[in-house]
Amino acid sequence: METGAVIVAAGMSSRMGKFKPMLSIGSISIAQRVVATLRQAGASRIVVVTGYKAEELEWHLARSGVIFLRNENYRTTHMFDSALIGLKYLRGKCSRVLFTPVDIPLFTSSTVEALLSSGAPLACPVCGGKTGHPILMSTDVIGRILEDGGEGGLQGALSRCGVPMLQVEVDDPGILHDADTPDDYAKLLEMHNSQLIRPVLQLSIAREKKFLDARVAMLLSLTDETHSVRLACQRMQLSYSSGWNAINLLEKELGYAVVVRTQGGAKGGRSELTEKGRGLLEAYAEYSKRMRAESERLFAECFPDFTAR
Repeated sequence: METGAVIVAAGMSSRMGKFKPMLSIGSISIAQRVVATLRQAGASRIVVVTGYKAEELEWHLARSGVIFLRNENYRTTHMFDSALIGLKYLRGKCSRVLFTPVDIPLFTSSTVEALLSSGAPLACPVCGGKTGHPILMSTDVIGRILEDGGEGGLQGALSRCGVPMLQVEVDDPGILHDADTPDDYAKLLEMHNSQLIRPVLQLSIAREKKFLDARVAMLLSLTDETHSVRLACQRMQLSYSSGWNAINLLEKELGYAVVVRTQGGAKGGRSELTEKGRGLLEAYAEYSKRMRAESERLFAECFPDFTAR
């Protein structure tokens, strides 16, 4: 099964005074940075739970290929409630899930890979004796969290879940630093400027035109899950027409049907992937996994000065 991720971004950023997810870290925003790092480390299904300024953030991330879920009660609930929304959605869809608040943007893909390689059902990174984010949870742990009463928030629920937390040692101070206040944000910017240079891989497949990338792959996956192109587009903040344009281009370039449509009736229309469409998704996922690993190897080989800092 897939590796998923939940990014909680529903809060009102009251202590910061500005909307944290869209503050810049270098040339991209905090939210874009978190998504990119999780994607680079192999998280294929990334959920962003929005609330305050939801529509603004969703449009900001619309081209990132993520899934949007909303905490409509963000003003009167806590981060734990937003976490439950994302975890409940991914339960059964992913064998393991990474969780992080949106305002911890500087953890590295190497840290995520260390967590995933641990094989632990519950793990967090540790740097300098302090624990940080993201947190890795198995499907079993998620089930226990969803049944918890929520006293003490997510940390309280994790402490009661009956599964020991593996602490994975990493040399990554980015796991510890959030953007809670203006002073915190200034420190994040300083840390960003001193961080290691890293490869960022964006894979597209083309014939005459690009027709398959991570965003299109997510559209196909959600279409098969919801049996509706319209619902898939809504979860990605993608217009319905743009979704069908992407599917039509994909099918034109491939020369075969990827999505099969049935007409309405009493229960409305239905869309799902063809057998070839599902095979295409599986092949793209495997190709992406292998290319990420090869990219890291080649980067270390070709740019030893960057990786040795």
